[in-house]
Amino acid sequence: MTRLNRAIELLEMEQPIYYTGGHTGHVLTYSQGKSDAATWADYINVGMEHGCFDMTGLAAYLQGLIDGGPTRSGHRMPTIIVEAPVEGTTAEMVRFNAWQFRQILARGVHGILLCQAESATAVAAFVEACRYPINRIGVGAGLEEGRRGVGSEPEATKVWGMGRDEYLTKADPWPLNPEGELLLGLKIESAAAIPHIEEILAVPGIGFAEMGPGDLSLSLGYRTLPRPFPPQMEEVRQRVRAACHANGIAFLESATPETIASVIDEGALVIAGGREDTAKAGRAHSRRTMAV
Repeated sequence: MTRLNRAIELLEMEQPIYYTGGHTGHVLTYSQGKSDAATWADYINVGMEHGCFDMTGLAAYLQGLIDGGPTRSGHRMPTIIVEAPVEGTTAEMVRFNAWQFRQILARGVHGILLCQAESATAVAAFVEACRYPINRIGVGAGLEEGRRGVGSEPEATKVWGMGRDEYLTKADPWPLNPEGELLLGLKIESAAAIPHIEEILAVPGIGFAEMGPGDLSLSLGYRTLPRPFPPQMEEVRQRVRAACHANGIAFLESATPETIASVIDEGALVIAGGREDTAKAGRAHSRRTMAV
């Protein structure tokens, strides 16, 4: 163990990471946290885009994870990433709703996923809202200074198990800050985002991204998700993947036990699907040595 955030530690090793947790229905209680501390997954996605925006429950859940830990890999707790309700459509929309990021990060989570990312300025506003102004990497090179303030850290420092000064330094997005422990993600999932994919994914501070096929298909007029993807969706997928690789961002892709080897070989590093058997097959394929 070299990091608090197991997901980042694995990504630094170029090892795929596997997550569990959907868009709704995650039980946020202390007892559920104690149980989930032994999860097979490398990170747990807490869906607040459509699920309850429950900060009291999130705090209790995180404490349960700590008390149920450490993980078998020796980490204090599994990585927790929260899907925020705000849409990443415009910078104004993100800034008006940046209170969501402050509330979520102040509980002590390890990352946030921004849905409906549609413009580079919205994504920059997202990154800025998640940073403290004392952390300056990237400021003036695509980002303005961070906007998190004093008072956001007392509960988070207890969850992370470190002092205030260390938390202020490490609560910064990776890989923009090589020492950062925050993992920020994006979903490219609307027709409005398609002309801007490359500029969106060039914004500093993003750690992973995906083409959100469900919402993208709705945005393009499909009532149900078509399989295989029609040409327009496949083109978006390929552009998102290429832009991720060009900018050092981990690409998120769904997989099954039957497809995981080819998905990894294509370059995906964040694996959706929520199945332990997929993770087991993928870890064997990539010769992973870190314990779950």
